Amino acid sequence: MPAHAADEAVATLGGETMGTTWSVRLAAARNTDLHALHAGIQARLDRVVTQMSTWDATSDISVYNRANAGAWQRIPDKFHRVLTCAVQIAEASDGAFDPTIGSLVGLWGFGADAAIDRAPSSTEREVARGHVGWRRIEIRGDELLQPGGLRLDLSAIAKGFGADCVVDYLRAAGISGALVEVGGELHGIGRKPDGTPWRVLVEAGAEEIDHSLEPRVLALDGVAVATSGDRWHHYTRRDEHGDERRYTHTIDPRSGAPVEHAPVAVTVIARDAMHADAWATALTVLGETAGLALAERHGLAVRYLGRDGDGRLRERMTDAFRAHLAQ
Repeated sequence: MPAHAADEAVATLGGETMGTTWSVRLAAARNTDLHALHAGIQARLDRVVTQMSTWDATSDISVYNRANAGAWQRIPDKFHRVLTCAVQIAEASDGAFDPTIGSLVGLWGFGADAAIDRAPSSTEREVARGHVGWRRIEIRGDELLQPGGLRLDLSAIAKGFGADCVVDYLRAAGISGALVEVGGELHGIGRKPDGTPWRVLVEAGAEEIDHSLEPRVLALDGVAVATSGDRWHHYTRRDEHGDERRYTHTIDPRSGAPVEHAPVAVTVIARDAMHADAWATALTVLGETAGLALAERHGLAVRYLGRDGDGRLRERMTDAFRAHLAQ
């Protein structure tokens, strides 16, 4: 046990942000002003909202989405950083991840622009797809061009980035050990006062009652983890023919429709939660076979949870993911 351990304790803070919750467990001296830390964390997350939330009509992203064709808009540094990362992952995933998916998100009844209570027709979908395309993004210095009708949606990357912002703030505040969670995305740094790492259980399917899979535990020290998949986001809605169908929340930008036969869960470990968050979405869209092949080529730490023909859970993981499993 470190010599300073007796002077530290694990404190827990929490709040709300981005339509979800956040929590932080941190190793702090017993006289630490936790109220000040809480306020600082909330302020960093609020800043992400004011820049990247489509639910806030005054946010930078909302102003951009309403801008006229040909308008250049100055974007803050954090917005710029997230959008640049999003474009890089869009290119690496051949469009399975696309930050310009906003028109489709609203069309399928999600997000701030949800407008219908039924699945869109094929004609409506094609019209919306005409406004989607990450290659239309043009950044010049700190300015972003609105080419016309482009609607950004960073919801599949912003929560992860928010977790990273909290980690940066805590480090600057002198906190060397913490486990940060924002809407399910996790970023761990340092260790607990007793010298042990922050350990988390990899999420599995809600229906796992056969206990056929070995619990997977990760030690997070300087890495982040994000999970996406069919378990968390789906709904039942009538399609254009009037038949009820189950739709996943994850939309494939390439087809303009929700992903069919989505994995139960896709978990990604990365150096920061921003990358883990975005890659989890991209790999959900790609599916198990193509996603694992891409993950191996890029050296990504990825675990897929799917189902066999008899409904039993099945996992497949890359060597990079296996290397992170706690011993």
